[in-house]
Amino acid sequence: MKPTTDLGWEITAALEAAEQAGALIRREYESFAAIPDAPASISTYVDKASQEIILNHLHAKFPHDALCAEEKTAALEKVPHIGPRAWVVDPIDGTRGFARKTGQFSVMIGLLIQGEPVLGVVMEPAIGRTTYAWIGGGCWTRVGDGTSVRCSVSGRARLSECVLTQSWSKPGQVTRPVQVIGPKSVIETYSGGVKLAIVARGEADIYANTYEKFFDWDVCAGHVLVTEAGGTITDLAGAPIAYQAADFGQTRGLLATNGRLQSEAIAKLA
Repeated sequence: MKPTTDLGWEITAALEAAEQAGALIRREYESFAAIPDAPASISTYVDKASQEIILNHLHAKFPHDALCAEEKTAALEKVPHIGPRAWVVDPIDGTRGFARKTGQFSVMIGLLIQGEPVLGVVMEPAIGRTTYAWIGGGCWTRVGDGTSVRCSVSGRARLSECVLTQSWSKPGQVTRPVQVIGPKSVIETYSGGVKLAIVARGEADIYANTYEKFFDWDVCAGHVLVTEAGGTITDLAGAPIAYQAADFGQTRGLLATNGRLQSEAIAKLA
């Protein structure tokens, strides 16, 4: 999809919102008491505060746009959640990484136009890294000194040589993607946004999300990173990712690769 309008204002606003939320998160993270056994479903007061910052900033800039986000907050209640233009926000993706103080979490901001992802920001507050992309503009990573470097996916073309990224597995557990793909190595981390950014930057070649259900805000921002870096993202059967279901649920899984490995990985996962 090609954008019908220039997205300069939108990417600037999304980066501003992510920076403002990231500043809050970093302050709270320093004093937050770690919860070593934090469950995957955990949500904290910081999630909600981050979301309010992001949604209020975006609503002020684009008052007619819909807002879709993970947490139930005041800023979300007063606007439509589905529309021709809809911002999709996960205020802290990988809250378990925040709660356990592993540093593995991100702020995710995506924009859908006519249901298609056109812009994404994945900001990692704990390490000061932001990976962002917009349709036709490429994928970029910005680090501490403010310099942005263009990203591209890897060139590896054999599953046996690939790097796979996934969520943390239990000790001794071998996940199904690892079993059937047989990667050379595995990177485990919290946050779907971080994993999609890892693929976009070429640090890993494959990310397969095989959860029975996840949500638009778990993948929307990272989706654009992968495609603008030259990769491919589909559901596990190879069909396009569809957004804005009635409950914003995703039930057909997700596969993001460098593109070269997509068809073979789909066949292995089928």
